[in-house]
Amino acid sequence: MAATGVEGLKTIVPISAISSWYDYYFAKGAALYDGGPADLAGYVDSPDAQARCAAVQQKLVDGAPRNGDWTTFWTARDYVLDAHKVKASVFVVHGMQDLNVRTKNFGQWWDALARNGAERKIWLSQTGHVDPFDYRRGAWVDTLHQWFDHYLLGYDNGIERQPMADIERHPDQWGTDRVWPPAGTAATEVHPVNGPVAGVGGLSLKSAPAKSTATFTDNPALDETSWAAAIDRSTPEKAGFVTQPLTRDLRVSGSSRVTVTATPTTSSAHLSAVLVDLGPDTIRNYSGNGEGILTGSDRTCWGASTVGDSSCYLTTSADKADVGATVFSRGWADLGHYAAAAKGVALTPGKPYTITLDLAATDHVVPAGHRLALVVAGTDNGLIEPAASRPTLTVDLARTSAAVPFVGGARAFARATAGTSARLGAQQPSPRGVPVPRMTQRVPGGTGR
Repeated sequence: MAATGVEGLKTIVPISAISSWYDYYFAKGAALYDGGPADLAGYVDSPDAQARCAAVQQKLVDGAPRNGDWTTFWTARDYVLDAHKVKASVFVVHGMQDLNVRTKNFGQWWDALARNGAERKIWLSQTGHVDPFDYRRGAWVDTLHQWFDHYLLGYDNGIERQPMADIERHPDQWGTDRVWPPAGTAATEVHPVNGPVAGVGGLSLKSAPAKSTATFTDNPALDETSWAAAIDRSTPEKAGFVTQPLTRDLRVSGSSRVTVTATPTTSSAHLSAVLVDLGPDTIRNYSGNGEGILTGSDRTCWGASTVGDSSCYLTTSADKADVGATVFSRGWADLGHYAAAAKGVALTPGKPYTITLDLAATDHVVPAGHRLALVVAGTDNGLIEPAASRPTLTVDLARTSAAVPFVGGARAFARATAGTSARLGAQQPSPRGVPVPRMTQRVPGGTGR
């Protein structure tokens, strides 16, 4: 509605919202869900509606082929394209570990609104696909009332002068920023470089030497948590690149991109790229049943109840997990869509292809003493569907790089890695015996609470 530019709309509060329906189902041609809009319609429609809407259901099937190609169907459902029409203020709320509505959806929407000069506010939690009423109830109710009082009723309560961003750093521990991303944030190119052990390299501000390569074979049975757990070992299914322990905190704020040049051995290939914080931490258990929250048995009441609508809700608390590594941003692509999103093609084995993976928007601090890692691999089990074949891919490191939005830019990365041999990051092992949360497939549509 806001993207139509309709007159009279004062504000919107998108919670875990979809800004592009293509990006809900695909990532550069790689399928995120085994289904499509017709399946979601069948999930939410009543039996009577399904019987009466067969023709519309067929249009959903025909317009959204499972090959990942971009069609006019998706263009009509890409609200980012019309973000310049938005006249309403926007209060964005999203879980940074939402693996249902992936955070690319809020990131590209936020950036497009910024170019439009829209009035904006944002909350980013450590949860998955969870309503803010369930992870920050009191603050949420107060903030939402102030927001609506100002933008709908015209009260001068100062909400528009408060910090733009509230970000959860640890379970129930929040920080604020006057603007988001913070001033001084700049996309910085870091480059994967080989180390003394094959598949265990480093990250550098300088490009890798010509003819430097890393090779891995897609293993659809493994996922990003498996790769992170084996970051310091040479394993056949991933290529990892790691800094030494940081001497200063290093903050990533916004959306990253990873450009990969890879040569496949088969006619189809999927790629994954993830950013990992290597080090012990206590986080919200976003892969648990509650996606970061535990639901209690007692209730608290907010406002007046009616016969048909109780204002009393079950209490919630943070579901916490102790981890040895945290994947905080991820992206995927079908290499066959290297030339254009509109049409995938069969790959020629032995020929190099270059594609850019859009990593999900986030805000994460890698603390001093931890290490930052970039992993490049194939199928991310549970998060994307595998390609038709199981290729071995050779990555041209000299033509591969990551553009990461560091707060403080390249200087911040250089300072955080100073004195640590930033080029070769494989010397210190990850903490042992500390689990990494497993990813599970999310059901399209999810559970808001």
